[in-house]
Amino acid sequence: MSPSANTRRAIRLLVLGLIAGLGAYWLGSRYGQHTPVSVNAVPLPAPQGDTSLDPTEAENVRIYKQAAPAVANIVTRTVQYDFFFNPVPVEGAGSGFVIDTDGHILTNYHVVAGAQTIEVTLGDQSRYKAKYIGADTRNDIALLQIDARGRKLATLTLGDSRNLLVGQRVLAIGNPFGFQSTLTTGIVSSLGRTVQTSENTFIDEAIQTDAAINRGNSGGPLLNSHGEVIGINSAIFAPTGTTAGIGFAIPINTARRVAEDLITQGRVRRATLGIEGRAIWPGLAEALDLGVDQGVLVERVVSGGPAAQAGIRGGTRSVLAGLQELHVGGDVVTAVDGKEVKNPMDLNLLLNRARPGDTITVTIVRGGKKMNVPVKLGES
Repeated sequence: MSPSANTRRAIRLLVLGLIAGLGAYWLGSRYGQHTPVSVNAVPLPAPQGDTSLDPTEAENVRIYKQAAPAVANIVTRTVQYDFFFNPVPVEGAGSGFVIDTDGHILTNYHVVAGAQTIEVTLGDQSRYKAKYIGADTRNDIALLQIDARGRKLATLTLGDSRNLLVGQRVLAIGNPFGFQSTLTTGIVSSLGRTVQTSENTFIDEAIQTDAAINRGNSGGPLLNSHGEVIGINSAIFAPTGTTAGIGFAIPINTARRVAEDLITQGRVRRATLGIEGRAIWPGLAEALDLGVDQGVLVERVVSGGPAAQAGIRGGTRSVLAGLQELHVGGDVVTAVDGKEVKNPMDLNLLLNRARPGDTITVTIVRGGKKMNVPVKLGES
């Protein structure tokens, strides 16, 4: 092969290689992965606060930021024993909220009942041992206290639960299933219900809401659109074990009264009438010729108590009604301050709304005759 042919061949190979290299570079620059090469790239500006939020969203964000630091995650510990008497540590959890700079925390009684130790974690993740101050077991309300060791505590403002309206927006903050500082929203679904939560506890004038409330929310605050506490989230109607859109809260006015009593008096001041009784039924009313077929039959009157001083009478003899022993011959309470009383629960609810020292009018039936008796309530 002549030198000129070799030269031409080398030139052709060089040109082909150059074309292939330029093609590979073009393909890589167009379709390949890229790594930033500039170290002086200017970052994009961060989104501004609430510019993308509608007014309701912005209000939700504001209330949450304001309230969350004062909401407590409460963990309780106790020791139980198994079948072989081996100690078994048991933990419980719930929510609460700080109501003053002295470190008082409101929660549900059932959250802390029987606890041997109580630990509180606030929204800023600070942890404290909590002291049990006291409780109103009938209303399922408990008061705790923490020592903030000189730190300034975030607190929640207590609102007024008397003037709520069905349909107004509410927000719940708590720790459902251990997920701390969870916010849910909804409306007031109904008002004025009485919800019995156990054999001995009930929520009087309960606030019903569709804001999601689950296990762990108990004891947390229900807030209005001003960020004020209007209730303590306490119970859910949950046939399946999870929220069904029906939650109940204790009115904050009830909780405020309990907290004030515990802080200032060291106990809950509860009004008492000083009687023991049971609901009557038509068959019993007919058999005893009571003259009324519903009400509370007074079986016993506490000696020297409010009812006794007012002249209300208890039973004078015992009879068997089926397998029950009844003390009969006493008065039948049918109303308090004009409000109908059908059973002991009705009577307890009316007394729950009164204070020691209040004077109420008790309507009784004695020997078929109706009488109105003024009674000055005592303290239990």
